[in-house]
Amino acid sequence: MTTSAEARHFIEGELVSSDRTSASTSPADNSILGHFADADVGQAAQAIAAARAAFVESDWSRDRVLRHRVLNALADEVERRTNDLITMLARENGKILAEAGFELSLTAPKLRYYAALALTESGRAAEVSRGVQMSSVPEPIGVAGMIVPWNSPVVLAIRSIAPALAAGCTAVVKMPGQTGLVNGILHEIYTDVIGLPPGVLNSLTESGDDVARSLVAAPDVDAISYTGSTKVGRLIMANASDTLKRVSLELGGKTPMIVFDDADLDAVVPVLTAAVTTFAGQFCMTGSRILAQRGIADELRQRLSTSLTAVRVGPGDDPESQMGPMIDAASARRVNDLVDEAASYAKIVVRGGTVGDAFYHPSLIEVDDPATPIVQQEVFGPVATLELFDTEADAVPAGQRHAVWPVGLDLVARHRPSTTCRTATARWHGLDEYLGTGG
Repeated sequence: MTTSAEARHFIEGELVSSDRTSASTSPADNSILGHFADADVGQAAQAIAAARAAFVESDWSRDRVLRHRVLNALADEVERRTNDLITMLARENGKILAEAGFELSLTAPKLRYYAALALTESGRAAEVSRGVQMSSVPEPIGVAGMIVPWNSPVVLAIRSIAPALAAGCTAVVKMPGQTGLVNGILHEIYTDVIGLPPGVLNSLTESGDDVARSLVAAPDVDAISYTGSTKVGRLIMANASDTLKRVSLELGGKTPMIVFDDADLDAVVPVLTAAVTTFAGQFCMTGSRILAQRGIADELRQRLSTSLTAVRVGPGDDPESQMGPMIDAASARRVNDLVDEAASYAKIVVRGGTVGDAFYHPSLIEVDDPATPIVQQEVFGPVATLELFDTEADAVPAGQRHAVWPVGLDLVARHRPSTTCRTATARWHGLDEYLGTGG
C-alpha cells in the first residue's frame, strides 16, 4: 500500500496539508498508524470558494458526457485501490476484513450507476392551454456540502458524492477524523481521476466539527447531506434554515427484527447474530431490537445467547475475528454503561462487556416495556433487546425499517399502508443502490 507520509486534503484538484496534524490510532491496540492533515475553517472557506467557482465558471453543470466519464473514471480508480482501502479500513476503522470488503463492493457500483444516470434527462412538459406549452426541467442546485460519518466512510462518502456530481453539482466533503488515513487514500484516488475539473470535488478531514458547522452556515453552500445522529441532525436542520438550504438527513435507527412462531431458527439465528455484531453494531441498520412471538421465544433466547457468546472478537485485520473493536475505548465504555443502567429495569440475558480498551463482547437484554431507554435510544454498539409478543398486530412497530421471518411478502404488504415503517424487508434488511432508502 502506497500512501504519503501524511494523509492530506483534496482541494481544487490538489493534495493540501494543514498547519495542524493529528495522529490516527488503531482501535485494536491504540498504536499510532500515521498522521493526517486536520482542516480548519480557513481551508473550508477555500474549498467552498473553489466549488462555487467550478460550478459557475466550468462546463461541469452543463456537460453530461463529462460527468459520465469522470464518475466512471472514479469508479476505475476506486477499484484499483480497493485492497489498500480494505486494509486501512480494517486497521483504522476496526471493521473485520470481510466487512471492509463488503463496503468496497458497494462503492464502485454506485459510481457506475450514477455515471449512467448522468446521461439521462428528466422533466415534465404539458400543454396548459391551446397553443401554450410549459416545461419543467431539473437543474443542479449548486454547491453541495457533505458531512460523512466514520462507520462506513468510503461508501457513505461516495453515496453522497456520486448523485451530486451526476446532477451537475459541485461538492465540499467533510470527512471524519477517526478515519484520517482512509480519507487520505480516497483523496489520492481523486487526484488520479482523469478529466475531473479542479474545484468540482473538494474533500477535507477534520477531527472536530468547525468545518462541518461552516458548511452548514456558508451562504455559498446550497445543500447539505448529513449521515449521523438524530441529535446533530436536528441542529443541522435548524442552522441550515438561516440560508434556506436543502437538507438531506440519514439519521439513527432502531431496526426491529420480527420472528414468528413458524420461523426456521437454523436460518434466523445466524442472521440475528450478524445483525447485532456487523461493524460492532455501529451502523444505522444494526438489528438491535428483536421481537419474538411467545411460542418460539424460549428456544430463540437460548440459541441466540449461545451464538452471541461464541462470537470471536478481535482486531479487524485478523482473519479469525468475527467482530472487530468499536471505534475507540470511549465508545466501548459508553455502551458498557448503558448496559449497566439497563440492568436496573430489564433482564440481562447475555452480559457482554469490555475486554481491553475498544473491544466489547455482545450483550442481549430482555425487556417488558418498549418505552425503556435501552429500546428507545440508539445504542450504536453490539447490544440487542428481546421483546415478546402474542399476535401479528402487536409485532409490527413504527420504526425506520424492519425485517420479518418467516419470509412473507404478503405480511410486509399488509402492514405497508398502516405503519410508519420507512423500509420493510422479508428475511434480511438490505438495501440496493438502485432503490431509495426511505419515504
